[in-house]
Amino acid sequence: MAERCALITGIQGFCGRHLSVHLAEQGYAVHGLDRFSDPPVPGAAVVAGDIRDLGVVQEVLRTVRPTHLFHLAALTAPQADWETLHDVNVRGTDRLLEAVRLSGLDPVVLVTGSSAAYGRVAAEELPISESQPFRPMTLYAVSKIAQEMLAYAYHARYGMRMIRARAFNLTGPGEGAGFVTSAFAWQIAEIEAGRREPVLRVGNLETVRDFTDVRDTVRAYRLMAECGEPGAVYNVCSGTGTPVRQLLDTLLQLSRVREIRVDVDPARLQPADVPVQVGDASLLREVTGWTPVLPLDQTLHDVLHYWRSQSPKRR
Repeated sequence: MAERCALITGIQGFCGRHLSVHLAEQGYAVHGLDRFSDPPVPGAAVVAGDIRDLGVVQEVLRTVRPTHLFHLAALTAPQADWETLHDVNVRGTDRLLEAVRLSGLDPVVLVTGSSAAYGRVAAEELPISESQPFRPMTLYAVSKIAQEMLAYAYHARYGMRMIRARAFNLTGPGEGAGFVTSAFAWQIAEIEAGRREPVLRVGNLETVRDFTDVRDTVRAYRLMAECGEPGAVYNVCSGTGTPVRQLLDTLLQLSRVREIRVDVDPARLQPADVPVQVGDASLLREVTGWTPVLPLDQTLHDVLHYWRSQSPKRR
């Protein structure tokens, strides 16, 4: 078999670093393009550059000649303004895909979208399949829809081998503290380390989300890049709805500090919060055989362990 060579945009991010490890374990030569080349990504050669710079992307493609391109680079900030979201998520994707088109190469290109595109879904429409109409509730979601539609247009017009992934809520060790699981775990780790008072500040605990461990998700990305149908879109999700309150209760049970007060912080409440979002990954399962294998309790344990390692005790 010819050597499989992967190029990952946004390799320094949460998902990118996990994907790099997984692909290397599967025998891929791994390369990355990111705004930053440090810290080093084990097993990967990383080039510092911006996906919005056509010349930079063209040079990386000439050098790497990837068989598989995983486009993870994106701005994941629901509160960001449209100009910034469009510049990174839409214009950046267009520059990347145009560079691939001009390169004369024919890699499989996986573009990672978001379940935020689905927005508010009625109870009778759950679980959410890929045919569900878009009802975006944030500008971030609109930018991810535009990104995904660009990918499809390049497939339809130029025959490029585009695969689209719609990931639901990812979590796992290494996730930033701005996301719900890590927001809880980081605060608990800081409390355990004596770095903050025993008060945990939360947003809306009544929402229900479909959580998938990032290590399961990157395996899904590889499998759909290897087995997926060009032009197709696949949900990546567990198919199980978990109340955010349950996440918090589990993490509090894992805490080494027994008495932690939970306060609702108005600043953490989102006006466009979707009450329930649960996905259907049967199409992905049918095409690739993928199913998530890491239980949520294990994921939460690993996330808390990660944040403990980042919060040394106060001396």
